[in-house]
Order: sequence, then C-alpha cells, then structure tokens
Amino acid sequence: MKKNLNLIRRQIDKIDDSILSLLIKRGELAKKIWAVKSELGEGVYSSTREREIMNRLLSKKLAPLSDDDVEAIFQEIINASRNVQKKLRISYFGPEATFTHQAALKHFGKGSQMIPQKSISDVFVEVEKGRADFGVVPIENSTEGVVNHTLDMFMNSDLMICAEREEPISHYLLSPSGEMSKIKRVYSFPQALAQCRNWLQSRLPKAEISESASTADAALQASLDASAAAVASSLAAKIYNLKVVAAGIEDYKENYTRFLVIGKHSPAPSGKDKTSILLSIKDRVGALNDILSVFKKYGLNLTKIESRPTKRKAWEYLFFVDFTGHQSDPHIQKALTDLKRSCLTVKILGSYPKND
Repeated sequence: MKKNLNLIRRQIDKIDDSILSLLIKRGELAKKIWAVKSELGEGVYSSTREREIMNRLLSKKLAPLSDDDVEAIFQEIINASRNVQKKLRISYFGPEATFTHQAALKHFGKGSQMIPQKSISDVFVEVEKGRADFGVVPIENSTEGVVNHTLDMFMNSDLMICAEREEPISHYLLSPSGEMSKIKRVYSFPQALAQCRNWLQSRLPKAEISESASTADAALQASLDASAAAVASSLAAKIYNLKVVAAGIEDYKENYTRFLVIGKHSPAPSGKDKTSILLSIKDRVGALNDILSVFKKYGLNLTKIESRPTKRKAWEYLFFVDFTGHQSDPHIQKALTDLKRSCLTVKILGSYPKND
C-alpha cells in the first residue's frame, strides 16, 4: 500500500511540474499581450475577456472537480497573469477584512494594490481622480436589499459598471475571549446586524447592539473591549486577533451580496451581458406602466427595478434598472431611444458580463 501511495505521489509531482511550466508560459504570453494592448491604447483589465475564458472552461466536463473549484483556481491564474502585465490599484469599501475587501481580493488577486476607503463615496472619488484604476462597492444583498449609498453615488458620478460579482456571505461572532457568557455588547455594520437579527435576539437577548462603520471596524472595536463581540468575517478574526464564538450566524443561509467593479469605461459585449440604467420619470398617471411596456415591446428581460428619491424634489423618484443584453445591441438601442422619449432622464451606468 505504501508503495502505491508513493507511486501516486510521484505522478502528482510530475503533473505539478507540468502545471508550473505551463503557468510560466502563460505569464510570458500575458506580457506579450500587454505589449500589444499598450500600442492599441487598451487597458490591462477586460472583464469581457476574463468572463469568456471562465465560461469556456466551465462548459467542459470537470468531474471530479466542482465548478466552484475550477473557477477559484482559474481566477487566481488570471489574476497572476494580469499582475505580470501591470499591478492594478483597487479602491474598495474598507477597512481590511470587510466582505468588500474579500470580494476585491478574489476578483483582482493579492498581487493588486488594495486601497481601503472609509466610505463608498471615497471609493468613487479615488477612481474618478485617477488615484485608483478600479473600485469595488457593494450594491445589494439577497436578504436585506439594495445598498442605498451606492445607488446615490451613481446619480452624480460618470463612472461606469465594469463587472459584477456575487459572493456568499457567512457571518461570524468574534470576541477576545471566544466565550458567549462574557459578551455584553455586539458591534457590526447595520446590514450585517440585520442579517443576523434573529440569531442575536435568541442567543444574546440582553446584549447591547451597536452599529459600526463596517464589519472590520466592529472587529477592531471588539478587540479593544473584553466584554464586546463583533459580527464580522473569518478574515477579521485573523487580522484583529479575535476568537470565533460562533460561525454561520446569519438567519438565512442563502445569503449573497452582489458587488460592482466600477471604472471609467464600459466593457465590450461578451455575448452574455447585463445593462444597468437610471431612469427619472414624469409625474403623471401611467408613467411607470409606459416605461415597463418599452421593455416588453423589445423583449428585454428586466432583472431588477429599484426606486430611490432624487433628493432634489419631494416625491420625485429615480429608478435603478437591470436588464439582460448589451447597450450596443440594436434592439436595446431602440429601447433606450423610446425610453428617452418617455423619461425625464435616462442614464446608462454600463453594460458588463453577467456573473453566472
């Protein structure tokens, strides 16, 4: 048996050597691509091309590996190849160990320069000013809904959505001691607290609940108080030297957050795209119905519609809308033309590859 084990291990070693050799060759080709891109004036990051690679690979027979395993492996390979070309500066809603930080790391890799920001508005500003190449911000959660601050920023920003990323969210209760009996107060970001509301009420009914600027900030506060705890990520436990009191404390296990990558340009069509727009409609009977009829007329699959006050005039609303397809598609261009006739304003936030 020992002999068979050693034989199999030697075979794995040979495969690993081959994989490494191919990765080096891939890196060399990535450098050549960057030389051509530089002459053409193209950027290093193309969400369209990266999604095309992933979709092609995931369409193959992968057993015994899972789709998630293959996607995770090749995402890191793509990140490493991209960093051979240029080290990107990524602004994200921080500080370190927030779920947005984790999404940014997965999407762009540890080799990119990660720049934490205190607020979502700061992420937008850093990209607008050119101090960051791209930004990563949360846009909605599957159980708690839209992140209003992100929507508000799109109202006055010229930045475009370049990509989206959906991540499962699992919350941990962390404290200095790791003992439930010592917890008198719990810190966290408002959305994280909302996602764990029932769990906290049943296990810690007497604990004081305090809102923090982020889950990472909550972990920092908890690290300074022996009687406090934080609802945060497992990464926060490592960074802030906290112990896990309980894992997976979210009330609903199907808990996902959608993140957006924002930049100055919208990517080219990939064949499986989504478009996001902002609409401001006229204050008259049937106005919203007229807008929805446009989507039906051109056969557009409306995947999201969210209303927000404009904050300019009482009872005046903007609608954040997602639908499938790319803004360059002829039937979508016709739909946008019709919408512009019916709406006060139509603002295209970007077309980008669907994350599925």
